[in-house]
Amino acid sequence: WMQAWKRPPLPNASPEPRKRTRVGVTSIAVSLTRHPLLWDAMSGVNIARLRLRNQQIAQHDFRTPAKLVSHLGAVQAQDYAGGKWAIGLRLPNASEADIEAAIAERVIVRTWPMRGTLHFVPAADVRWMLALMASRVVAGSAGRYRSLGLDERTLERGGEALAIALAGRRSLTRPELYRVLDEAGIRSADGRGLHIIAHHAQKGLVCFASHAGKQPTFVLLDEWVPPATMLDRDEALAELAKRYFTSHGPASLQDFAWWSGLPLRDVRAGAELAALHIDRMRINGVEYFIGASTPVQTRDSHSLHLLPPFDEYTVAYRDRSAAVAAEHKELASSGGVFRPIIVVDGQVVGTWKAIVKNATLEVIPTWFSPDGRLADAAARVPAKRYADVLGLPMSDHAP
Repeated sequence: WMQAWKRPPLPNASPEPRKRTRVGVTSIAVSLTRHPLLWDAMSGVNIARLRLRNQQIAQHDFRTPAKLVSHLGAVQAQDYAGGKWAIGLRLPNASEADIEAAIAERVIVRTWPMRGTLHFVPAADVRWMLALMASRVVAGSAGRYRSLGLDERTLERGGEALAIALAGRRSLTRPELYRVLDEAGIRSADGRGLHIIAHHAQKGLVCFASHAGKQPTFVLLDEWVPPATMLDRDEALAELAKRYFTSHGPASLQDFAWWSGLPLRDVRAGAELAALHIDRMRINGVEYFIGASTPVQTRDSHSLHLLPPFDEYTVAYRDRSAAVAAEHKELASSGGVFRPIIVVDGQVVGTWKAIVKNATLEVIPTWFSPDGRLADAAARVPAKRYADVLGLPMSDHAP
């Protein structure tokens, strides 16, 4: 069944090892003699497999949510359950309780650091990430604020009301904060309340805390997250570039710009400032960057992975063609919604959904190809891992 998704070799790919040459790969900082694998493997580099490995999907180098999130830089998490599974599937034995504990222990935090989208980020890094990336989102939201009648003074008054209500390490749910705003004479209806909260999260006033039942709660960031070292702008650009290309590479500057929401001039500057930690390679005429210590040789991987909606494996790149075939693009995502996907050997080959019924978990795959049904049995392994993270028994039904 694997052969159904094998892509043909690229037109300029050669099955024979190529002679060592400087063409195609250039170290930014030091001689490539310290990274010889790049020289030999260019004709056979498999971008998708490298991303699977570097993103910790195909291999697990970390043991805690905090270290994993720090490696990735950020984990998209507007879908809260999906964000937790994105962390859990990248760790060898983590449970949902372990991830919830990392949130409660304040080592990872959920907020809007980039692109106006919720992510898990390392608590120690949240302030410099907000300063570097979220400020652009705030500036770019002026038109939306005007359409909602949220002028500068209204936003300021909203922040004052939130600060008073949350002071003293209080945590409140979103509906409770909406009532706080309404009682302060600031109408929260029609999306205004959420925009006020998000605005002040991006400004570093509030952030998410642990859930109260099924409801997310909010706290004052400075009361929730201990003080940490603040990076200046150049340091922040360098650190972000290092983490992104190490954990998401091979990736282009355009990919990094999409992921971070930063302009290309900042992205280029970040790559130069991180020169000691990343390498540059050219594959089929496109320039990619990757962590300097990353071997580029990969093997065929028949393993099957169930990834959550909005997973970093697809959403973190402007160009997703290395993993999603053109004919499957609309099946994997549409209208800005990234579906839960099935990945085999780096390729997105289907979608899936989970149903909890009678306290058991059933995973239902939908394959892009009729041959996918042959992989139903293989899907049971990651489905069992998903059930283990949730602490639920598997249904007896296939897969």
